[in-house]
Amino acid sequence: MTTDMAVVRALALGPKSTAQDHTIDITTIGARTGLPRRIEIWFHRVDGKWYLSGMPMPRSWNANLRANPRFTVHLKHGVHADLPATAHPVDDYQTRKHVLAEILKTQDRPATGGRAPRQYLSDWLARSPLVEIVFDDQELTAATARYDRP
Repeated sequence: MTTDMAVVRALALGPKSTAQDHTIDITTIGARTGLPRRIEIWFHRVDGKWYLSGMPMPRSWNANLRANPRFTVHLKHGVHADLPATAHPVDDYQTRKHVLAEILKTQDRPATGGRAPRQYLSDWLARSPLVEIVFDDQELTAATARYDRP
């Protein structure tokens, strides 16, 4: 399979990535209904891995992914692609602390800041969902690791 470089660039989020760069759709399978559910959400890249998180409160998408970890990431800005993936909930405290701290730094970046009230790591650690995205396409994952986005 030939890796699409436009998809690689879209996944290679960096410090100068904009809010639009972080915005994707995901389709999950409902935990109670078994029906597909598509939502818009931000994704993040920390230490070469991709994550979904959200404001500190229960989230339906998180319940869906815990019940049915297979889902689809839909890239929609600059490149359109539907990428099958598996969700891995992140429950380890030290990993959560590191990743959530990095995610919260995005609010201080000019490209993404100013969209939400100031958030606090302690609140996010206590109540925010955190899920690692593992893409099915290993070649795509490897190509993204080699691509250095500013």
